[in-house]
Amino acid sequence: MQPYVLVLLGSDSDLPRMQGLLSVFEELEVPFEMALASAHRDPLRVGELAQGAAGRGIRVIIAAAGMAAHLAGAVAARTLLPVIGVPLSGSALSGVDALYSTVQMPKGMPVATVGIDRGDNAAYLAAQILALTDPELAARLQRVREAQRIGLEAKDRRLQELGPQGYLEASR
Repeated sequence: MQPYVLVLLGSDSDLPRMQGLLSVFEELEVPFEMALASAHRDPLRVGELAQGAAGRGIRVIIAAAGMAAHLAGAVAARTLLPVIGVPLSGSALSGVDALYSTVQMPKGMPVATVGIDRGDNAAYLAAQILALTDPELAARLQRVREAQRIGLEAKDRRLQELGPQGYLEASR
């Protein structure tokens, strides 16, 4: 199956924080490819990956990096494809530095930014973008949303039955 999403990680140490992304793409059957590419250690490779992505059929790029990460911005500067940034924790600032460097882009270089360590939301957002032209993926997304709604209803019934304190005790 043709990969439609390119996921770039600034370092192999970022992969464990992206488990949620892997789970979402597996559940939704979204084809993707992943590569390690650092805006600072190998900027030429980042440029090549970003500039060649559309020609390979990629429709969305997810860039995840920690510390004062510049990966998503470096990618956005080199492609017209939508770029989703995932700031990652792990620094002395717990990912706030990565958040600021990902979300604060100059005019004309947007990066859609999800929360710190929220690779799962990056995957959902990429899937929603792809679902604009893929009715089967849209249906899979709708089923996930419905399952979330049903799960919350079940939890609320349990909360109403046990009360707040009982619910907390039963959850331990």
